[in-house]
Amino acid sequence: MSLSLRNQLPGTVTAVTPGEVMAAVRVRLAGGQDLTAAITLEAVEDLGLAAGSAVRALVKSTEVALATEPVAGVSIRNQLPGTVAGVALGGAMATVKVAVPGGELTSAITREAAADLGLAPGSLVVALIKSTEVSLATA
Repeated sequence: MSLSLRNQLPGTVTAVTPGEVMAAVRVRLAGGQDLTAAITLEAVEDLGLAAGSAVRALVKSTEVALATEPVAGVSIRNQLPGTVAGVALGGAMATVKVAVPGGELTSAITREAAADLGLAPGSLVVALIKSTEVSLATA
């Protein structure tokens, strides 16, 4: 299956914490970072997820926010440090490529935000991704 999602990071499930309807699935990415996905219990069962399952974490580029340092006091669970590999500026939006250990993320942010953060190749950033915005696919 081909997908339009640019962000597809390989990893391995390390834990599944079920709730009444949703589950928190912890994934160790190929680069060694941990990522949490909040998905339905039905999806966990349909995908047969358990510790050791190989998966791909999928995130739309519009759901990847960027910061210039780790952010404290925020509910966003996933904070992945990386380095800006490239910035493409449009009239209103910017596409920022971020190299993270084991892969690359793309973030679609406003041009104004990219300028305010001073983003350029080589800039250190932290990609912020809400766990509810991470989908999982079996590898």
